[in-house]
Amino acid sequence: MAQRKIIHVDCDCFYAAVEMRDDPSLREVPLAVGGEGGRGVVTTCNYKARAFGVRSAMPGGEARRLCPGLVTVPPDMARYRAVSKQVMAILRELTDLVEPLSLDEASWMSAR
Repeated sequence: MAQRKIIHVDCDCFYAAVEMRDDPSLREVPLAVGGEGGRGVVTTCNYKARAFGVRSAMPGGEARRLCPGLVTVPPDMARYRAVSKQVMAILRELTDLVEPLSLDEASWMSAR
């Protein structure tokens, strides 16, 4: 009997990765997407920000206290959806059994 595998893909710090891809100057700084303003919440951050203790779902004020040099950018959901479609298209080149779970996550079953 052929053995099938379920594979799960989760694009880590997806929104921040898209921002860094599109603006190379953001690659060298601690970066958070979201978290601006008095009541803003960090949606994600890059690894440079994580080194200071910044995490997803953290209030922006707390993130800025932990990481004074934190650069924040507003979320651009339309752009993230477009990139997500590109990622899912790549996965669908491998199999048509892709099940998207969110913009940056998918599972699929291998044909063998």
